[in-house]
Amino acid sequence: QVQLVESGGGLVQAGGSLRLSCAASGLTFSRYAMVWFRQPPGKEREFVGAIGWSGSTTFYTDSVEGRFTISRDNAKNTVYLEMNSLKPEDTAVYYCGASQYFSDYIRGEHAMDYWGEGTLVTVAS
Repeated sequence: QVQLVESGGGLVQAGGSLRLSCAASGLTFSRYAMVWFRQPPGKEREFVGAIGWSGSTTFYTDSVEGRFTISRDNAKNTVYLEMNSLKPEDTAVYYCGASQYFSDYIRGEHAMDYWGEGTLVTVAS
Protein backbone atom coordinates (compact mmCIF):
# COMPACT_ATOMS: atom_id res chain seq x y z
CA GLN A 1 0.00 0.00 0.00
CA VAL A 2 1.43 3.31 -1.08
CA GLN A 3 1.45 6.12 1.44
CA LEU A 4 2.59 9.71 1.14
CA VAL A 5 2.59 11.56 4.44
CA GLU A 6 3.19 15.29 4.58
CA SER A 7 4.38 17.08 7.69
CA GLY A 8 5.81 20.41 8.75
CA GLY A 9 2.84 22.67 8.18
CA GLY A 10 1.80 25.32 10.66
CA LEU A 11 1.40 29.02 11.30
CA VAL A 12 4.18 31.39 10.27
CA GLN A 13 4.49 35.16 9.97
CA ALA A 14 4.84 36.78 6.59
CA GLY A 15 8.47 36.84 5.55
CA GLY A 16 9.19 33.70 7.50
CA SER A 17 10.23 30.24 6.43
CA LEU A 18 8.89 26.74 6.72
CA ARG A 19 10.04 23.32 5.51
CA LEU A 20 7.56 20.68 4.56
CA SER A 21 8.40 16.99 4.29
CA CYS A 22 6.67 14.19 2.46
CA ALA A 23 7.61 10.67 3.47
CA ALA A 24 6.79 7.93 1.00
CA SER A 25 6.33 4.22 1.55
CA GLY A 26 5.10 1.28 -0.46
CA LEU A 27 6.64 2.40 -3.74
CA THR A 28 10.04 2.48 -5.41
CA PHE A 29 10.59 6.11 -4.53
CA SER A 30 13.49 6.77 -6.88
CA ARG A 31 11.32 5.83 -9.88
CA TYR A 32 8.83 8.61 -9.27
CA ALA A 33 8.99 12.30 -9.86
CA MET A 34 7.67 14.09 -6.81
CA VAL A 35 5.39 17.05 -7.04
CA TRP A 36 4.00 19.64 -4.65
CA PHE A 37 0.56 21.13 -5.13
CA ARG A 38 -1.38 23.49 -2.91
CA GLN A 39 -5.00 24.43 -2.44
CA PRO A 40 -5.67 27.92 -1.08
CA PRO A 41 -8.91 28.46 0.84
CA GLY A 42 -11.86 28.51 -1.51
CA LYS A 43 -9.74 27.85 -4.58
CA GLU A 44 -8.74 24.92 -6.73
CA ARG A 45 -5.61 22.91 -6.19
CA GLU A 46 -2.64 24.32 -8.07
CA PHE A 47 0.81 23.15 -9.07
CA VAL A 48 3.73 24.44 -6.98
CA GLY A 49 6.79 22.58 -8.24
CA ALA A 50 8.32 19.25 -9.11
CA ILE A 51 11.57 17.36 -8.82
CA GLY A 52 12.84 14.60 -11.06
CA TRP A 53 13.79 11.09 -10.12
CA SER A 54 17.42 11.81 -9.24
CA GLY A 55 16.79 15.22 -7.74
CA SER A 56 18.98 17.05 -10.21
CA THR A 57 16.13 18.80 -12.02
CA THR A 58 13.36 20.94 -10.61
CA PHE A 59 10.81 23.39 -11.93
CA TYR A 60 8.30 25.67 -10.25
CA THR A 61 5.30 27.78 -10.87
CA ASP A 62 6.18 31.43 -11.40
CA SER A 63 4.67 32.66 -8.13
CA VAL A 64 7.11 30.65 -5.99
CA GLU A 65 10.19 30.69 -8.22
CA GLY A 66 13.16 31.94 -6.20
CA ARG A 67 11.37 31.53 -2.87
CA PHE A 68 10.62 27.81 -2.75
CA THR A 69 13.05 24.93 -3.20
CA ILE A 70 12.24 21.28 -3.66
CA SER A 71 14.76 18.61 -2.78
CA ARG A 72 14.65 14.88 -2.20
CA ASP A 73 16.54 12.21 -0.33
CA ASN A 74 16.06 8.90 -2.10
CA ALA A 75 17.76 7.04 0.74
CA LYS A 76 15.06 8.31 3.10
CA ASN A 77 12.19 8.14 0.60
CA THR A 78 11.44 11.75 1.42
CA VAL A 79 10.85 14.92 -0.56
CA TYR A 80 11.08 18.39 0.93
CA LEU A 81 9.63 21.78 0.17
CA GLU A 82 11.66 24.64 1.61
CA MET A 83 9.57 27.81 1.63
CA ASN A 84 11.16 31.19 2.25
CA SER A 85 9.88 34.77 2.17
CA LEU A 86 6.40 33.47 2.77
CA LYS A 87 3.43 35.64 1.87
CA PRO A 88 -0.18 35.52 3.08
CA GLU A 89 -1.17 34.32 -0.39
CA ASP A 90 0.93 31.19 0.20
CA THR A 91 -1.67 30.10 2.76
CA ALA A 92 -2.98 26.74 1.58
CA VAL A 93 -3.13 23.04 2.19
CA TYR A 94 0.01 21.64 0.64
CA TYR A 95 -0.05 18.20 -0.96
CA CYS A 96 2.70 16.02 -2.29
CA GLY A 97 2.15 13.74 -5.22
CA ALA A 98 4.11 11.03 -6.98
CA SER A 99 4.15 10.66 -10.73
CA GLN A 100 5.81 8.32 -13.15
CA TYR A 101 6.15 11.26 -15.53
CA PHE A 102 8.50 14.20 -15.42
CA SER A 103 7.57 16.91 -17.86
CA ASP A 104 5.16 19.82 -18.04
CA TYR A 105 2.46 17.15 -18.00
CA ILE A 106 2.85 16.82 -14.24
CA ARG A 107 1.61 20.37 -13.71
CA GLY A 108 -1.80 18.74 -13.90
CA GLU A 109 -3.42 16.79 -11.10
CA HIS A 110 -4.36 14.03 -13.53
CA ALA A 111 -0.67 13.11 -13.87
CA MET A 112 -0.34 12.01 -10.25
CA ASP A 113 -0.28 8.33 -9.45
CA TYR A 114 -0.44 8.89 -5.70
CA TRP A 115 -1.39 11.70 -3.32
CA GLY A 116 -0.74 12.58 0.27
CA GLU A 117 -3.40 13.86 2.63
CA GLY A 118 -2.00 17.37 2.83
CA THR A 119 -0.65 19.70 5.48
CA LEU A 120 -1.95 23.19 6.24
CA VAL A 121 0.31 26.21 5.96
CA THR A 122 -1.02 29.50 7.27
CA VAL A 123 0.92 32.69 6.68
CA ALA A 124 -0.16 35.56 8.90
CA SER A 125 0.24 39.13 7.71
